[in-house]
Amino acid sequence: VQLVESGGDLVQSGGSLRLSCATSGSISSIDAIEWFRQAPGKERDLVASITSSGSASYAHSVQGRFTISRDILQNTVFLQMNSLKPEDTAMYYCHRKDRVATIEGVREFDYWGQGTQVTVAS
Repeated sequence: VQLVESGGDLVQSGGSLRLSCATSGSISSIDAIEWFRQAPGKERDLVASITSSGSASYAHSVQGRFTISRDILQNTVFLQMNSLKPEDTAMYYCHRKDRVATIEGVREFDYWGQGTQVTVAS
């Protein structure tokens, strides 16, 4: 399984960016794909999540500004970010959670991409 993020850039405050996360490997076991972000010196925080059924959820700080979506045929998840603020500056990571049924029961796996840098200038 591989995750490849793209779309990060330097943008002015109030601007927009669309991040992409392309995933390879079996997709039938995907439980959810999530976007996290990590600013220097801070913890990695969950930004948005989309489940295998298409249900989306967001961190309070990005609610109403960010939209997570997916293209199943392209095995890609997007994060549309509007009204960007300087505090959105961070490395953004794609995270995939898989659930696989085995003889011993359900096993969970998680995978991370390499990240894409988003910088919002004030």
